This record gives sequence, C-alpha cells and structure tokens, in this order.
Amino acid sequence: MSKFAFIAVTAVTAMVAPLAEAHAAPSGPDAAICSRGGEPAVLVRVDGFKAHTGTLRVQIYGDKPEDFLAKGRWLKRIEVPVPVRAGPMEVCVGLPRPGAYAVAVRHDVNGNGKSGDRSDGGGFSRNPGLSLLSLKPNYRDVVITVGGQPKPVDVVLNYVRGLSIGPIREAR
Repeated sequence: MSKFAFIAVTAVTAMVAPLAEAHAAPSGPDAAICSRGGEPAVLVRVDGFKAHTGTLRVQIYGDKPEDFLAKGRWLKRIEVPVPVRAGPMEVCVGLPRPGAYAVAVRHDVNGNGKSGDRSDGGGFSRNPGLSLLSLKPNYRDVVITVGGQPKPVDVVLNYVRGLSIGPIREAR
C-alpha cells in the first residue's frame, strides 16, 4: 500500500469511527433478528434519557386492548442495562407474527427494580401525550402494525417534573 493510500484509509477511518460509535448496534437477546431482518420484530429506538444509568424495560402487548398495561398481560418483556454512553438506545424485540402491537418502555433510573419511583421515566409507541392525571394512554393511541420485517419504533422518555410529566429535553 502506498503512503498516500495509507493516509487516505486512515483519514476515512477516523471520520467513520465516531459515526459507527454514535449508532450502536441493537441490544437485547433478540438483537440478531433486527440485524438480519426477514422476521417480525420491533426495533425500539429510545431517546430522552435524563441519566444513562439503571435499566430499560421494553414490554410488548398484543392486539387485545384490555391486555394493554394490565399486570402480567404483556406478550414479551426485555430488560437491558442502560449504556453509559450518551445518546439514543436501540432494543430489538422479536415478535411471534405480523400484527397489531403496543410498546411500553420504562427507565428504572437507579436500577432498583421498583415501579412507582418518581425518578423513573417511561414512554410508549407513537409517543402519546401524558399527564399526571392520565399516565396510561389509550391503546388506540399507541398501537402499531408490524409486518414481516423489523419495524423501527421511536419512543421519547417522559419523566415527572414538578406537577407535570414530559420529556426532559428534546430528542435527537
């Protein structure tokens, strides 16, 4: 390799490396499904973390509105540690078949596993508006349709802030 070619390759690598780092691979036990494609899945892209600590829980609900957010009625649940690096996080969740699904995400900021901690955050597919009086959105406001390929689903986290609930900062 010539000296010029070596310098050119080094320069391109230096420019591309931060981009690859900024867009990390999907996490979770189903990550390979989203990477290879060809199967029903959701690639949940979570943004708006108030801290890069604790754990992230992604729960998938099926096509029965009465099951949405009912205790133990989720179809699939994946819990992964939140990476220390700043920026959005992607979690892949494989699904049994194409169809209608709802995604609920919970950020357990301190990783204690306890629900109801006011420091924790959460969000839903289609990012419905929430309030302290209405923390549970209507199923029709969060339902998505998934086909035979992984479907990207953007979720912006909401946190309690005084007497309101909403994103800490604007998502990227």
